[in-house]
Amino acid sequence: MKIKSAEFFQSAPDLKSCPPWARAEFAFIGRSNVGKSSLINLITERRDLAKVSDTPGKTQLINFFVVNENWSLVDLPGYGYAKVTKEQRYGFNQAVADFLEKRKNLRMAFVLIDSRLPPQAIDVEFLTWLGNCVVPFALVFTKTDKISATQVRANIDAIMQAVRGLDRVSPQIFITSAKTKAGRGEILRFIEATLGGAEK
Repeated sequence: MKIKSAEFFQSAPDLKSCPPWARAEFAFIGRSNVGKSSLINLITERRDLAKVSDTPGKTQLINFFVVNENWSLVDLPGYGYAKVTKEQRYGFNQAVADFLEKRKNLRMAFVLIDSRLPPQAIDVEFLTWLGNCVVPFALVFTKTDKISATQVRANIDAIMQAVRGLDRVSPQIFITSAKTKAGRGEILRFIEATLGGAEK
């Protein structure tokens, strides 16, 4: 798939505020500081489409981007971010839960995992919850340029072992790096296939 255009459309604080369209949506979510904004910018080849920040949890709204005037990339608030009140944290997490469980045109949730780390409790908890939802998801391991391929594989195997009890088909796995651009083509081909091959 060639990215011809990628534009910000709107932000939404909750499910009812999301665009009332029929576009296929592909959501990206992960723990704070996992490299989500960098990955979105890599996929779309737009350097500043998603704002990259040194402050964890910068994304606090559901952000919609229209790609190729056809489908939507959705940037979801990260889970486990700091520096917000308990009321805000609950609200944003509830908005994410509502979106993932009830958004009818959501085709895939890409869950980002930091490849440098052994399984984190917050990731395992989120994946366990997501495993009980009907929405399909894929795992995207980020920052793979920062450690050896052997270490990446060991950490992938460890998290797959941690969520082995999920009653679902094993999710698709992508190995990515915003620095080396690894994984970009694979994710775009996967999205294209999910769209039915209509995108070129």
